[in-house]
Amino acid sequence: MTTLETKRLKLIPLSDEHLAGLTAINSDPEVMTYIGSGAPMSEAESQAMIDRVKPRWTSHGFSWWGVFRKDDNLMIGAATLQPLAAQTGAVPEIGWRLRRDCWGQGYATEAAERIVLFAKELGIAEVVAVANPGNIASIAVMKRLGMQYRGIETHYNVPCAVYQAILNAR
Repeated sequence: MTTLETKRLKLIPLSDEHLAGLTAINSDPEVMTYIGSGAPMSEAESQAMIDRVKPRWTSHGFSWWGVFRKDDNLMIGAATLQPLAAQTGAVPEIGWRLRRDCWGQGYATEAAERIVLFAKELGIAEVVAVANPGNIASIAVMKRLGMQYRGIETHYNVPCAVYQAILNAR
């Protein structure tokens, strides 16, 4: 399992020890507005998320990271590189969620840039990112990453704005 670093952040593979931090993020209704069903997640649902993603590290070599600030070691979010909609063989997607008090500080872009670099290092040809079409903040991150708009597609059983980035020529 790979830990990634940026100037301000450390991305650590998500594990059981991150449950409290992940639950704090996932239980915030505003954070979850545009994620999945839009409903906050309980501690049990956050644990189930951790349980689902741990085996992906073995099968894919990537999955979800807990995102920590280096200066105070606070878990400020979670970010991913995973097959789109967790479907084995699908194009990899990048994604993120942050504590509300950490929005607007460039953390999502910083974490996503490092994950894109990691995907390039793995030789991955392209990545996508999906967002609820109303999630202007996440779409802005995708644009800052230089991703190109692909259209509205259904993923996770909801219509999503899809952006893609070609990383390595096939």
